[in-house]
Amino acid sequence: MEEQEKRLREQEEIKDGIVEILLGLHPDIETGSCALIDDRILDSFDIITLITQIREEFDIVVPAEQILPQNFNSADALAKLVWELLEEE
Repeated sequence: MEEQEKRLREQEEIKDGIVEILLGLHPDIETGSCALIDDRILDSFDIITLITQIREEFDIVVPAEQILPQNFNSADALAKLVWELLEEE
C-alpha cells in the first residue's frame, strides 16, 4: 500500500509540474477541462516550448515518435507521457 501511495504522489507531482508549465504558457487556460490541441490552445511553438521545459523540469527527452496530438491534448495526457518516459529510464 505504501508503494502505491508513493507512486500516486509522484504522479500528482508530475501533473502539478505540467500544469505549472502550461499556465506559464497560457495563464488563462483551465487545464482540467480543455483539449489543448483540439481546441487550438497550443500551437507548434508552444509544443516546442513544452518539450524543452519538460526536459528541463523532469530531466527526460521526449522522443520524436511521442510528439503526437493525443500526448499533448491535456495536462493528464502530458503527465501520463512524462510518467511513462520516467518509468522507461
